Amino acid sequence: MAVTLQQIAEAAGVSRGTVDRAMNNRGRINPEVADRIRRIADEMGYQPNRAGRALAMSKRSITIGVIIQASNTPFMEKVIEGAEDAKAEVERLGADVLIRKIEDFDAEKAVEAMHGLKEKGCNGIAVVPMDDEKLKETIDELADAGIPVITFNSDMEDSKRLCFVGQDTYQSGRVAAGLMADILPAGGKVLVISGYPTAYGHKNRTKGFLKEFAELREDMQVLDVRYAFDDNRKAEMITHDVLKEYKDLSGIYLAASGVQGACKALEESGMEEKVKVISNDLTARNVQYLKEGKIRFLIGQDGYRQGYEPIMMLFEKTFDGKEPEREYAYTEIVIKTRYNLV
Repeated sequence: MAVTLQQIAEAAGVSRGTVDRAMNNRGRINPEVADRIRRIADEMGYQPNRAGRALAMSKRSITIGVIIQASNTPFMEKVIEGAEDAKAEVERLGADVLIRKIEDFDAEKAVEAMHGLKEKGCNGIAVVPMDDEKLKETIDELADAGIPVITFNSDMEDSKRLCFVGQDTYQSGRVAAGLMADILPAGGKVLVISGYPTAYGHKNRTKGFLKEFAELREDMQVLDVRYAFDDNRKAEMITHDVLKEYKDLSGIYLAASGVQGACKALEESGMEEKVKVISNDLTARNVQYLKEGKIRFLIGQDGYRQGYEPIMMLFEKTFDGKEPEREYAYTEIVIKTRYNLV
Protein backbone atom coordinates (compact mmCIF):
# COMPACT_ATOMS: atom_id res chain seq x y z
CA MET A 1 0.00 0.00 0.00
CA ALA A 2 1.21 3.53 -0.73
CA VAL A 3 2.67 5.60 2.11
CA THR A 4 -0.08 7.55 3.89
CA LEU A 5 -0.09 10.80 5.84
CA GLN A 6 -0.74 8.84 9.03
CA GLN A 7 2.37 6.72 8.51
CA ILE A 8 4.43 9.87 7.98
CA ALA A 9 2.89 11.36 11.14
CA GLU A 10 3.90 8.32 13.18
CA ALA A 11 7.44 8.42 11.82
CA ALA A 12 7.75 12.15 12.53
CA GLY A 13 6.08 12.01 15.94
CA VAL A 14 3.42 14.59 15.04
CA SER A 15 -0.30 14.58 14.28
CA ARG A 16 -1.73 13.71 10.88
CA GLY A 17 -3.09 17.28 10.67
CA THR A 18 0.41 18.69 11.08
CA VAL A 19 1.65 16.48 8.24
CA ASP A 20 -1.24 17.60 6.07
CA ARG A 21 -0.36 21.27 6.65
CA ALA A 22 3.32 20.63 5.92
CA MET A 23 2.71 18.67 2.71
CA ASN A 24 0.13 21.11 1.37
CA ASN A 25 1.69 24.39 2.59
CA ARG A 26 -1.37 25.56 4.44
CA GLY A 27 -2.11 26.71 7.96
CA ARG A 28 0.32 27.69 10.69
CA ILE A 29 3.32 25.39 11.13
CA ASN A 30 6.92 25.88 12.22
CA PRO A 31 9.08 25.99 9.04
CA GLU A 32 11.71 23.70 10.59
CA VAL A 33 9.04 21.16 11.52
CA ALA A 34 7.55 21.36 8.02
CA ASP A 35 10.97 20.78 6.43
CA ARG A 36 11.63 17.79 8.66
CA ILE A 37 8.23 16.28 7.80
CA ARG A 38 8.78 16.73 4.07
CA ARG A 39 12.24 15.15 4.40
CA ILE A 40 10.78 12.14 6.21
CA ALA A 41 8.06 11.87 3.56
CA ASP A 42 10.69 11.81 0.82
CA GLU A 43 12.72 9.14 2.66
CA MET A 44 9.58 6.99 3.00
CA GLY A 45 8.85 7.32 -0.71
CA TYR A 46 5.62 9.30 -0.34
CA GLN A 47 4.01 10.01 -3.72
CA PRO A 48 1.05 12.37 -3.32
CA ASN A 49 0.31 12.95 -7.03
CA ARG A 50 -2.84 14.74 -5.90
CA ALA A 51 -3.37 16.60 -9.15
CA GLY A 52 -3.23 13.40 -11.19
CA ARG A 53 -5.49 11.54 -8.83
CA ALA A 54 -8.00 14.36 -8.64
CA LEU A 55 -8.11 14.48 -12.44
CA ALA A 56 -8.64 10.71 -12.62
CA MET A 57 -11.30 10.88 -9.91
CA SER A 58 -13.22 13.47 -11.90
CA LYS A 59 -13.81 10.79 -14.53
CA ARG A 60 -15.02 8.09 -12.14
CA SER A 61 -16.95 7.73 -8.91
CA ILE A 62 -15.66 5.96 -5.80
CA THR A 63 -17.70 5.64 -2.63
CA ILE A 64 -16.46 3.87 0.48
CA GLY A 65 -18.80 2.79 3.27
CA VAL A 66 -17.83 2.43 6.94
CA ILE A 67 -19.87 0.75 9.70
CA ILE A 68 -18.74 1.31 13.29
CA GLN A 69 -20.48 -0.81 15.90
CA ALA A 70 -20.22 -0.02 19.65
CA SER A 71 -19.72 3.60 18.61
CA ASN A 72 -20.83 4.91 22.00
CA THR A 73 -17.88 3.36 23.89
CA PRO A 74 -14.99 5.63 24.91
CA PHE A 75 -12.43 3.62 22.95
CA MET A 76 -14.34 4.04 19.71
CA GLU A 77 -13.87 7.81 19.91
CA LYS A 78 -10.29 7.31 18.67
CA VAL A 79 -11.46 4.87 15.98
CA ILE A 80 -14.00 7.42 14.77
CA GLU A 81 -11.36 10.16 14.80
CA GLY A 82 -9.14 8.04 12.55
CA ALA A 83 -12.04 7.29 10.22
CA GLU A 84 -13.00 10.95 9.97
CA ASP A 85 -9.41 11.95 9.12
CA ALA A 86 -9.18 9.28 6.41
CA LYS A 87 -12.56 10.39 5.08
CA ALA A 88 -11.28 13.97 4.78
CA GLU A 89 -8.11 12.79 3.07
CA VAL A 90 -9.75 10.70 0.35
CA GLU A 91 -12.61 13.16 -0.16
CA ARG A 92 -10.04 15.82 -1.08
CA LEU A 93 -9.18 13.47 -3.94
CA GLY A 94 -12.80 13.32 -5.09
CA ALA A 95 -14.02 10.11 -3.44
CA ASP A 96 -16.95 9.88 -1.02
CA VAL A 97 -16.96 8.19 2.38
CA LEU A 98 -20.21 7.28 4.13
CA ILE A 99 -19.86 6.51 7.85
CA ARG A 100 -22.64 4.68 9.69
CA LYS A 101 -22.52 4.40 13.49
CA ILE A 102 -24.33 1.77 15.56
CA GLU A 103 -24.31 2.49 19.30
CA ASP A 104 -24.07 -1.14 20.46
CA PHE A 105 -23.17 -4.47 18.88
CA ASP A 106 -26.27 -5.24 16.83
CA ALA A 107 -25.90 -7.73 13.98
CA GLU A 108 -29.30 -6.95 12.48
CA LYS A 109 -28.52 -3.24 12.26
CA ALA A 110 -25.07 -3.98 10.84
CA VAL A 111 -26.55 -6.18 8.10
CA GLU A 112 -29.13 -3.50 7.32
CA ALA A 113 -26.38 -0.86 7.13
CA MET A 114 -24.31 -3.01 4.77
CA HIS A 115 -27.25 -3.49 2.41
CA GLY A 116 -27.96 0.24 2.60
CA LEU A 117 -24.38 1.13 1.70
CA LYS A 118 -24.49 -1.31 -1.21
CA GLU A 119 -27.63 0.42 -2.48
CA LYS A 120 -25.79 3.75 -2.17
CA GLY A 121 -23.26 2.42 -4.67
CA CYS A 122 -20.34 1.81 -2.34
CA ASN A 123 -17.31 0.28 -4.05
CA GLY A 124 -15.89 -1.04 -0.79
CA ILE A 125 -17.05 -1.37 2.82
CA ALA A 126 -15.21 -1.43 6.15
CA VAL A 127 -17.10 -2.90 9.09
CA VAL A 128 -16.71 -3.72 12.78
CA PRO A 129 -18.39 -7.15 12.77
CA MET A 130 -19.54 -9.60 15.42
CA ASP A 131 -20.09 -13.35 15.52
CA ASP A 132 -23.31 -13.69 13.55
CA GLU A 133 -24.11 -16.02 10.65
CA LYS A 134 -26.29 -13.52 8.77
CA LEU A 135 -23.56 -10.89 8.99
CA LYS A 136 -21.02 -13.38 7.67
CA GLU A 137 -23.33 -14.26 4.78
CA THR A 138 -23.71 -10.56 3.96
CA ILE A 139 -19.94 -10.03 3.90
CA ASP A 140 -19.62 -13.04 1.59
CA GLU A 141 -22.43 -11.79 -0.67
CA LEU A 142 -20.74 -8.41 -1.05
CA ALA A 143 -17.37 -10.00 -1.79
CA ASP A 144 -18.97 -12.23 -4.42
CA ALA A 145 -20.57 -9.13 -5.95
CA GLY A 146 -17.13 -7.52 -6.32
CA ILE A 147 -17.42 -5.22 -3.30
CA PRO A 148 -14.36 -5.76 -1.07
CA VAL A 149 -15.00 -5.78 2.68
CA ILE A 150 -12.38 -5.03 5.33
CA THR A 151 -13.05 -5.88 8.96
CA PHE A 152 -11.52 -3.69 11.66
CA ASN A 153 -11.33 -3.69 15.45
CA SER A 154 -13.20 -7.00 15.41
CA ASP A 155 -12.69 -9.76 12.85
CA MET A 156 -14.65 -12.49 11.06
CA GLU A 157 -11.94 -14.88 9.93
CA ASP A 158 -14.15 -17.48 8.26
CA SER A 159 -15.72 -14.94 5.91
CA LYS A 160 -14.59 -13.67 2.51
CA ARG A 161 -13.44 -10.36 3.94
CA LEU A 162 -10.36 -8.87 2.26
CA CYS A 163 -8.29 -8.36 5.40
CA PHE A 164 -8.44 -7.32 9.06
CA VAL A 165 -7.07 -4.18 10.73
CA GLY A 166 -6.81 -4.26 14.51
CA GLN A 167 -5.21 -5.79 17.54
CA ASP A 168 -4.17 -9.43 17.83
CA THR A 169 -6.69 -9.81 20.62
CA TYR A 170 -5.76 -13.38 21.55
CA GLN A 171 -2.16 -12.28 22.08
CA SER A 172 -3.39 -9.25 24.02
CA GLY A 173 -5.24 -11.56 26.40
CA ARG A 174 -2.07 -13.62 26.85
CA VAL A 175 -0.12 -10.45 27.65
CA ALA A 176 -2.69 -9.50 30.29
CA ALA A 177 -2.46 -12.98 31.81
CA GLY A 178 1.31 -12.75 32.03
CA LEU A 179 1.12 -9.39 33.76
CA MET A 180 -1.57 -10.60 36.17
CA ALA A 181 0.40 -13.74 36.99
CA ASP A 182 3.44 -11.66 37.88
CA ILE A 183 1.72 -9.31 40.33
CA LEU A 184 -0.65 -11.58 42.28
CA PRO A 185 0.35 -13.41 45.49
CA ALA A 186 -0.14 -17.15 45.96
CA GLY A 187 -3.69 -18.47 46.15
CA GLY A 188 -6.84 -16.43 45.68
CA LYS A 189 -9.17 -16.00 42.74
CA VAL A 190 -9.32 -13.97 39.52
CA LEU A 191 -12.40 -12.54 37.82
CA VAL A 192 -12.66 -11.95 34.08
CA ILE A 193 -15.29 -9.41 32.96
CA SER A 194 -15.81 -9.47 29.20
CA GLY A 195 -18.08 -7.42 26.95
CA TYR A 196 -20.24 -9.26 24.44
CA PRO A 197 -20.06 -13.06 24.04
CA THR A 198 -20.53 -12.56 20.28
CA ALA A 199 -17.78 -9.93 19.87
CA TYR A 200 -14.70 -11.44 18.24
CA GLY A 201 -12.18 -9.27 20.07
CA HIS A 202 -13.80 -9.75 23.47
CA LYS A 203 -13.93 -13.53 23.00
CA ASN A 204 -10.34 -13.76 21.79
CA ARG A 205 -8.92 -11.68 24.63
CA THR A 206 -10.80 -13.82 27.12
CA LYS A 207 -9.60 -17.08 25.52
CA GLY A 208 -6.01 -15.88 25.44
CA PHE A 209 -6.14 -14.78 29.07
CA LEU A 210 -7.75 -17.98 30.37
CA LYS A 211 -5.34 -20.32 28.57
CA GLU A 212 -2.18 -18.43 29.48
CA PHE A 213 -3.13 -17.76 33.11
CA ALA A 214 -4.04 -21.41 33.70
CA GLU A 215 -0.57 -22.42 32.50
CA LEU A 216 1.22 -19.78 34.57
CA ARG A 217 -0.68 -19.92 37.87
CA GLU A 218 -1.95 -23.37 38.77
CA ASP A 219 -2.25 -22.19 42.38
CA MET A 220 -5.07 -19.76 41.50
CA GLN A 221 -8.67 -20.19 40.38
CA VAL A 222 -10.21 -18.18 37.56
CA LEU A 223 -13.93 -17.74 38.13
CA ASP A 224 -16.55 -18.17 35.42
CA VAL A 225 -16.43 -15.34 32.88
CA ARG A 226 -19.02 -12.61 33.43
CA TYR A 227 -20.37 -10.37 30.65
CA ALA A 228 -21.05 -6.66 31.19
CA PHE A 229 -21.99 -5.80 27.56
CA ASP A 230 -19.78 -2.68 27.64
CA ASP A 231 -21.96 -1.30 30.44
CA ASN A 232 -20.31 0.23 33.51
CA ARG A 233 -23.35 -0.29 35.68
CA LYS A 234 -23.40 -4.01 34.87
CA ALA A 235 -19.66 -4.27 35.54
CA GLU A 236 -20.19 -2.58 38.91
CA MET A 237 -22.97 -5.00 39.86
CA ILE A 238 -20.90 -8.02 38.77
CA THR A 239 -17.94 -6.86 40.85
CA HIS A 240 -20.09 -6.24 43.94
CA ASP A 241 -21.69 -9.68 43.63
CA VAL A 242 -18.35 -11.47 43.22
CA LEU A 243 -16.79 -9.60 46.16
CA LYS A 244 -19.64 -10.70 48.40
CA GLU A 245 -19.26 -14.34 47.39
CA TYR A 246 -15.47 -14.59 47.18
CA LYS A 247 -13.55 -12.86 49.95
CA ASP A 248 -10.25 -14.01 48.48
CA LEU A 249 -10.65 -12.25 45.12
CA SER A 250 -7.27 -10.79 44.20
CA GLY A 251 -7.45 -9.82 40.53
CA ILE A 252 -9.86 -8.54 37.86
CA TYR A 253 -9.17 -8.57 34.13
CA LEU A 254 -11.53 -6.52 31.96
CA ALA A 255 -11.46 -7.79 28.39
CA ALA A 256 -13.72 -4.95 27.22
CA SER A 257 -15.33 -1.75 28.57
CA GLY A 258 -16.63 -1.57 32.13
CA VAL A 259 -13.54 -0.57 34.09
CA GLN A 260 -15.26 2.49 35.59
CA GLY A 261 -17.96 0.32 37.13
CA ALA A 262 -15.52 -2.29 38.41
CA CYS A 263 -13.28 0.34 40.01
CA LYS A 264 -16.28 2.02 41.62
CA ALA A 265 -17.34 -1.26 43.22
CA LEU A 266 -13.81 -1.89 44.51
CA GLU A 267 -13.64 1.60 45.98
CA GLU A 268 -17.02 1.26 47.69
CA SER A 269 -15.96 -2.10 49.12
CA GLY A 270 -12.58 -0.85 50.31
CA MET A 271 -10.80 -3.42 48.09
CA GLU A 272 -8.83 -1.13 45.77
CA GLU A 273 -5.46 -2.08 47.25
CA LYS A 274 -6.09 -5.81 47.54
CA VAL A 275 -7.68 -6.48 44.13
CA LYS A 276 -5.39 -5.74 41.20
CA VAL A 277 -7.06 -4.53 37.97
CA ILE A 278 -5.79 -4.91 34.41
CA SER A 279 -7.78 -3.45 31.53
CA ASN A 280 -7.60 -2.35 27.90
CA ASP A 281 -7.55 0.93 25.98
CA LEU A 282 -5.89 4.25 26.70
CA THR A 283 -9.06 6.29 27.09
CA ALA A 284 -8.93 9.48 29.17
CA ARG A 285 -10.72 7.95 32.16
CA ASN A 286 -8.69 4.74 32.05
CA VAL A 287 -5.46 6.73 31.98
CA GLN A 288 -6.64 8.74 34.98
CA TYR A 289 -7.39 5.52 36.87
CA LEU A 290 -3.92 4.28 35.94
CA LYS A 291 -2.34 7.44 37.35
CA GLU A 292 -4.34 7.03 40.55
CA GLY A 293 -3.31 3.41 40.98
CA LYS A 294 -6.82 2.00 40.54
CA ILE A 295 -5.58 0.12 37.47
CA ARG A 296 -2.17 -1.57 37.50
CA PHE A 297 -1.73 -2.06 33.75
CA LEU A 298 -3.47 -0.79 30.61
CA ILE A 299 -3.05 -2.50 27.26
CA GLY A 300 -3.44 -0.16 24.28
CA GLN A 301 -4.29 -1.05 20.69
CA ASP A 302 -4.07 2.15 18.56
CA GLY A 303 -7.72 2.90 17.86
CA TYR A 304 -6.87 5.79 15.56
CA ARG A 305 -5.08 3.51 13.09
CA GLN A 306 -7.97 1.03 13.23
CA GLY A 307 -10.31 3.73 11.96
CA TYR A 308 -7.88 5.30 9.49
CA GLU A 309 -6.24 2.37 7.68
CA PRO A 310 -9.33 0.48 6.40
CA ILE A 311 -10.56 3.52 4.46
CA MET A 312 -7.14 4.16 2.95
CA MET A 313 -6.77 0.47 2.04
CA LEU A 314 -10.17 0.42 0.34
CA PHE A 315 -9.34 3.61 -1.55
CA GLU A 316 -6.07 2.11 -2.81
CA LYS A 317 -7.90 -1.10 -3.71
CA THR A 318 -10.78 0.55 -5.60
CA PHE A 319 -8.74 3.33 -7.22
CA ASP A 320 -5.41 1.67 -8.01
CA GLY A 321 -6.31 -2.02 -7.68
CA LYS A 322 -3.66 -2.42 -4.97
CA GLU A 323 -4.15 -5.38 -2.65
CA PRO A 324 -3.41 -5.16 1.09
CA GLU A 325 0.15 -6.19 1.92
CA ARG A 326 -1.05 -8.80 4.42
CA GLU A 327 -4.26 -10.40 5.62
CA TYR A 328 -3.78 -9.32 9.22
CA ALA A 329 -2.71 -5.70 9.70
CA TYR A 330 -2.16 -5.94 13.44
CA THR A 331 -1.81 -2.80 15.51
CA GLU A 332 0.80 -2.62 18.26
CA ILE A 333 0.10 -4.07 21.72
CA VAL A 334 1.16 -1.29 24.09
CA ILE A 335 1.62 -1.87 27.82
CA LYS A 336 1.25 1.18 30.04
CA THR A 337 1.81 1.65 33.78
CA ARG A 338 1.53 4.79 35.86
CA TYR A 339 5.27 5.21 35.37
CA ASN A 340 5.57 5.25 31.58
CA LEU A 341 2.68 7.52 30.60
CA VAL A 342 3.68 10.44 28.38
